[in-house]
Amino acid sequence: MRKLVYGLLVFMFMLTLGFAANAKVTFVTIGTGGVTGVYYPTGGAISKMVNAKFKQYHIKMTVESTGGSVYNINAVLSGDLDFGICQSDREYEAWNGLAEWKNRGPQKNLRSVFGLYNESITLVARADAGINSVYDLKGKRVNLGNPGSGQLQNAKDILKAFGISLSDIHPEYVKAVETPGLLQDGRIDAFFYTVGHPNGAIKEATSGRIKVKIIPITGKPVEELLKTHLYYAKSEIPVKKFYPMAANKKDVVWTIGVKALVVTSKNEPDKVVYAITKEVFDHLDQFKKLHPAFATLTKKNMLEGMTAPIHPGALKYYKESGLIKYIPKKLIQQ
Repeated sequence: MRKLVYGLLVFMFMLTLGFAANAKVTFVTIGTGGVTGVYYPTGGAISKMVNAKFKQYHIKMTVESTGGSVYNINAVLSGDLDFGICQSDREYEAWNGLAEWKNRGPQKNLRSVFGLYNESITLVARADAGINSVYDLKGKRVNLGNPGSGQLQNAKDILKAFGISLSDIHPEYVKAVETPGLLQDGRIDAFFYTVGHPNGAIKEATSGRIKVKIIPITGKPVEELLKTHLYYAKSEIPVKKFYPMAANKKDVVWTIGVKALVVTSKNEPDKVVYAITKEVFDHLDQFKKLHPAFATLTKKNMLEGMTAPIHPGALKYYKESGLIKYIPKKLIQQ
């Protein structure tokens, strides 16, 4: 009995110490995307670097798999998430009150932190479906992306540019993680996926029993789209390098894409945003080794593609490090 009482006292004492320690801890979450995409490991990479400096910052960062860009922006603005990863076009639309935010107006509490890798609008199709260009999607079963994802609007933009309406195809709206199985089972003919490369879902889709290829998104309709949608840019996918089992004959497929960004709310504490920005930028070489999609990152190109003003916490680091010279004045709010 004495040992039992002593054990309970020790347990309660340790529990009290734990609560005392936790009282100083700042818990933050970063919203990503599906587990097969690049957003999820990106959130993991950022969290890993921040958590490694727990003794210095007392920040515990966790990763949450979400529906993607739109969900992350809304969750950041509502306070359900501290940080989110989103496409640059979706940040532009939220800031200006367009697309999903048309009825809610400009989201002026949104803040940029830094940019990441390029995301290519990728069109994947069964080799036996007779699809060699976007025009060939008419009459086909095509997954456009789940509601709340950035790729859904990208897919709609591409179809509209090529003069294809939703009534011209048989659209599906499922998550990217489900698409390789649907394609291999013959339940869809093609799917759009806006993502950094290499990507697990596309690797899975191209490695199955049914031959699969990546379709170019090029031509005059794309040239016109680039003139009106300035957040899009030409992008190349090294198919043979990343997806050797794809049925493509050419080594590279050209398309267009956007940029992945880390965003937060203006209400996020400066010290938290500063710590995260500093850890990623000060250890960029280490960060770049955590995923192949990060290979082309530079401190300069990580400050491109943003629309919402930069959070003061991140801005503090950019001033200290001399990177402020790369930031457009419109992104700096005093």
